[in-house]
Amino acid sequence: MIYRVLKAVLGPILWAIWRPQVEGLDHVPETGPAILASNHLAVFDSVFLPLVVKRHITFIAKSDYFTGTGAKGWMTRTFMGMVGAIPVDRAGGDAAAASLGTGKRVLSEGQLFGIYPEGTRSPDGRLYRGKTGVARLALETGSPVVPVAMMNTGELQPIGKRLPSRGRPRIRIGPPLDFGRYSGLVGDRTVERAVTDEIMDALRELSGQDYVDEYAAKIKDKKKDQDA
Repeated sequence: MIYRVLKAVLGPILWAIWRPQVEGLDHVPETGPAILASNHLAVFDSVFLPLVVKRHITFIAKSDYFTGTGAKGWMTRTFMGMVGAIPVDRAGGDAAAASLGTGKRVLSEGQLFGIYPEGTRSPDGRLYRGKTGVARLALETGSPVVPVAMMNTGELQPIGKRLPSRGRPRIRIGPPLDFGRYSGLVGDRTVERAVTDEIMDALRELSGQDYVDEYAAKIKDKKKDQDA
């Protein structure tokens, strides 16, 4: 309910300010479950995508985002509600398993589930190696994967910037990917890597980004070590 209300109230304002350009919106299924797998350049990727897609998209977020106090805590909770995020407690267990479980539940209800296979924002605008959780989710649920390329959002909202600059974010959506040919092979690491790589290749073609066969999180950790 809060998702619809916030989108109805804030959606027109956000449209007026940023006027996002979108291609391939017809590739998003009108009904039934689907995984929207996107590259990740800016925090507002999770705002712009729900803004252009009519159906409700569910993302996951750290439970900490929903428990803050004061004005900042209220703004964070409001933001998470607007983008359709649901809390996942990452402190007491396996974050990947929690994310996978949430995704399976959302898809079993015939909804759209949004995921960033890179696992974190790109540190430099390039596309990084995808984690195989998206493949496992697709294989376990049989849901199609719709590749989504966010373009120029990193320029509008560089890391550390709270709000994007005025400009027109571009979103390019590709045809759904069907991995039914791998039915029954859930848990096969070779298959899951192949599926993930196919998704990342689709994102590379849509976005035009240079691809780096390394996890973005490791790059960020190396940079932290160098800066320490």
